[in-house]
Amino acid sequence: MDLWYTENHTDDAKFSIKIKEQIYHDKSPFQDIDFFTSDEFGIFFTLDGLMMVTEKDEFIYHDMISHVPMAVNPNIKNVLVIGGGDGGTVRELSRYKNIENIDMVEIDEMVVRACIKYLPLTSSKLDDPRVNLFYEDGVAFIEKKKNEYDLIIIDSTDPIGPGEGLFTKSFYENCYLALKDEGILINQHESPYYDRDKKNMNRAHKRIKETFEIAEVYQFHMPTYPSGHWLFGFASKKFHPVNDLNETAWNLNELETKYYNLELHKGAFYLPTYVKQALDE
Repeated sequence: MDLWYTENHTDDAKFSIKIKEQIYHDKSPFQDIDFFTSDEFGIFFTLDGLMMVTEKDEFIYHDMISHVPMAVNPNIKNVLVIGGGDGGTVRELSRYKNIENIDMVEIDEMVVRACIKYLPLTSSKLDDPRVNLFYEDGVAFIEKKKNEYDLIIIDSTDPIGPGEGLFTKSFYENCYLALKDEGILINQHESPYYDRDKKNMNRAHKRIKETFEIAEVYQFHMPTYPSGHWLFGFASKKFHPVNDLNETAWNLNELETKYYNLELHKGAFYLPTYVKQALDE
């Protein structure tokens, strides 16, 4: 008998992966956590039945959430990651020698522990001595921080359940206050394609534009996320993501990446017409 993982992207569209076996299931105080193995995507991980990470395509998401801000401001030293329990964002940030401190705030410790056990591909750098893990609510954590971070990355789930508070205006305002004068904010910005995701995209974009001097959006293509077309937000008090791209400094890092490159960095901010129109709504 064939076993399939199926996610409803809308009431009329589904995405399925044939699985070999389910290797982990548990329910934390916040959500259902499941890990599966598959031939096509390797090990993959879901929360409340929604796809989070697969071994095959995780590099796309983690490259684009991490390297874009680092290529704009080469002087980033103190970083806050909110969410990101799989560890992939921390893994990419740890490749930068100039980063001195990475605080990762994840509300669900069970997610982190499960990823350490079942997803070593992404969680391999959570034991880096520069990394500090905080198992608490990112919304409450950021309220206590003022003028502290050079970069804040909101590596969140969709705005339901534990991730809901990470899409509010007050949260973005607190992020603004927690950033230094040259600070950058990167946020998971949802998708422009299906109506439900588009509404969440518009809500986040409107609130960030009201808060930051510079607020831009960039795209990437994620095979296992709804529609495959996904966005990140780039917000800053000072830096423009394209005009202030520091190609010379980024090349000095001599990093090998599977998805990100400097040409793609610039191109990712050139959005299709339907996305630009949706963001203007």
